[in-house]
Amino acid sequence: MNSAENLYGPLAGQTNQIKKRIADVVISLLVIVFILSWLFPIIGILIKLQSRGPILFKQLRSGRDDVPFYCYKFRSMRVNGDSDVRQASKTDDRITPIGRFLRSTSLDEFPQFINVFLGDMSVVGPRPHMIRHTEHYKQLIHRFMVRHFLKPGITGWAQISGCRGETRQKEDMERRVQHDIWYLENWSSGLDMKIVLLTMLAVIKGDENAF
Repeated sequence: MNSAENLYGPLAGQTNQIKKRIADVVISLLVIVFILSWLFPIIGILIKLQSRGPILFKQLRSGRDDVPFYCYKFRSMRVNGDSDVRQASKTDDRITPIGRFLRSTSLDEFPQFINVFLGDMSVVGPRPHMIRHTEHYKQLIHRFMVRHFLKPGITGWAQISGCRGETRQKEDMERRVQHDIWYLENWSSGLDMKIVLLTMLAVIKGDENAF
């Protein structure tokens, strides 16, 4: 897959790609310096107090052009051998007490601003899936790989539209893909700002699909 050939919509233009990248760098740098710098040690201590293992969980995810990259999160589960094949569920016994809080508030996602700064992700875009899920769903869902014309995002149009959490049925993933493609075809800086603001509102109110 070559995004230079396949990308369409507003982000096909180099000017818009540069605008989006500049916004990503500025936002991610501000978060890393002013939030993650003090949040990391606090959350790190709490994680270590409740279970053995690293503070950060890193997992290969499908990125732009289907190129794998290591996606970072605060570790919310006990170290286990199922992380690359099993989605988290609402009653998942692998999740630690602090991990459940991190996931319900989306604080576990904050290390992904490092991914954004490094250029593997964007603040807004399709959520990155496990490699196994990409391989599975691209065989089942028409235009599934179109979502990979963009960098994956920390949040996205699908997430703030209710397409978040476990995908139990094929229809769940189809809805997510439809929203991701709509975002690709209708991108604007204003839309990105709207998604960020709605994400912040959802975090404050709480999201029943965040587990």
